[in-house]
This record gives sequence, structure tokens and C-alpha cells, in this order.
Amino acid sequence: MNPYLLAVIALLLAAVAQTSAAWIATELFLLKGQGSAHRRSWLGIALAAMLLALHHGYALELALRTGLYDLRQALLVMLVSLLFALGLFGLRRSRD
Repeated sequence: MNPYLLAVIALLLAAVAQTSAAWIATELFLLKGQGSAHRRSWLGIALAAMLLALHHGYALELALRTGLYDLRQALLVMLVSLLFALGLFGLRRSRD
């Protein structure tokens, strides 16, 4: 597997993981019976995750259209996005 393909796969996985994190944070924002401070916090996390997912999508588009990529950055973004999504998934499970 060449570095370009590995970077594209990492960016795709990062975008999917960040979208999942945004979905989970939005779901937690919409829960009833929590204070306004918690709701604002979940909204902030959801918006940040959505913007990061959009950024990963743009980086993926740049790699696919022009061939410009940074393998180290793509792998780091993938790792951070996966950890972020897993952390939010754990918070969601602890609230149930």
C-alpha cells in the first residue's frame, strides 16, 4: 500500500469518525431533562465536531483532486477523530 492510498483511507476514516462524533453529540444535546449549561456544552461539541468533519472532507477532496497530501497529518487526524468518537460514545453509554 502506497503512502497516498494510506493517507486517503486515513482521511476517509477520520471524516466518518468525526461525523459519528457530531451525531452522538447532537443526540446528547437533544436529550431532555438536563440543564441549559449541559445543553450548550453538547451543542458546542456537536458544532466543533461537524466543522472538523467538514475540514477532513476538504482535506480528502484536496488529496483526491490534486494528489496533495500529508501522511503524518492524515494519520494523526485519524487517530484523534477515532479517540474523540470513542470518548463521546463512552459518555453516551454512561448516560443510559
